[in-house]
Amino acid sequence: MIRYYTAGESHGQALVGIVEGVPAGLPISSDYINYQLWRRQQGYGRGGRMRIEADKVEILSGVRFGKTLGSPIALLVRNKDWQNWTEKMSVEGSGKGIEKITLPRPGHADYVGVVKYGFDDIRNVIDRASARETAMRVACCAITKRLLEEFGIHIGSHVLSIGSAETKNRNAIDRLVKKYSNEISKISALADNSEVRILDSTVEAKAIAEIKSCKKKGDTLGGIFEVLVSGLPIGLGSYVHYDRKLDGQLAQAIMSIHAVKGVEIGDGFENARKFGSQVHDEIISKNGKIIRPTNRAGGLEGGVTNGELLVIRGAMKPISTLANPLRTVDLKTKKTTQSRYERSDVCAVPACSVIGEAVVAPVLANALLEKFGGDSIQEIKKRYK
Repeated sequence: MIRYYTAGESHGQALVGIVEGVPAGLPISSDYINYQLWRRQQGYGRGGRMRIEADKVEILSGVRFGKTLGSPIALLVRNKDWQNWTEKMSVEGSGKGIEKITLPRPGHADYVGVVKYGFDDIRNVIDRASARETAMRVACCAITKRLLEEFGIHIGSHVLSIGSAETKNRNAIDRLVKKYSNEISKISALADNSEVRILDSTVEAKAIAEIKSCKKKGDTLGGIFEVLVSGLPIGLGSYVHYDRKLDGQLAQAIMSIHAVKGVEIGDGFENARKFGSQVHDEIISKNGKIIRPTNRAGGLEGGVTNGELLVIRGAMKPISTLANPLRTVDLKTKKTTQSRYERSDVCAVPACSVIGEAVVAPVLANALLEKFGGDSIQEIKKRYK
């Protein structure tokens, strides 16, 4: 099975990743991964860090002549901003003379981190808890995304809302989803043309205006994004054991993204307000083929894929670093004061949707390997067919 690990600090020398369990013979290139890294860096409302970094991956092991070897794949993404932090984030030395941060930001991992590990400097928490870590996650997960594509499984995403700018009429989106139902990644290509990855141009304009207004106020904005997966066969996942239910694993993956506080599969929250007769997707026969006229379940029943389009939504809270800060307590003096400002985005929902695409890929890849597994792509394809 595939596992991946990330290491590195936001202002450290580099981000490092290891991906193990990828079958041999998978075509992969740094260009493919770099494109996903570039997509993560886009979006209206991003902060100054995105003007510094131009993330590029270095594949250090596990790939030869453009194909995976079946051995662990090591990845490296260097931080260009490291040159400005070499003293503050030095691996060696005592740290003497370096200012300690003692003002935790409400909503961030700052306070809980220093309590958990016994630090007297919040910088130790900030640099690992930062969403900068997701750059390496996207790089690692791009490999599993490429694996799924070998089996006709494609992942796409778009943003449904930012602040009060919300896509309420889904008719146009549903038509696009139906049009590209066999290769849903084309939805992503359309969304990438928008600065906020919103498919409705009217909602897009409203979202951009709201981000502009929010920035002037020194505030931040969250929103909701949708991840779509096409080409999944019936039978991935399990209804037998709670920890193997695919919906539970997917929810955990989305919730692991920084600032995501809510997940639904299909019309989960809307369905909770309706009668069962209005919710469940009927099973009918048409020309000898079993079909579903609707997909309110979002492609999963009992923790198992049912052959329909997989639909997952994530709710991202507003970023916790505010230019106009909230109150906090100075951990050194124990006095109430204003929090500090750490360079940050105003809105990162568009980037979060791209990260959402990434993190579901290894979950689905493992479900695929559990069902049809083998040591090489060629072997798995024979079983899959």
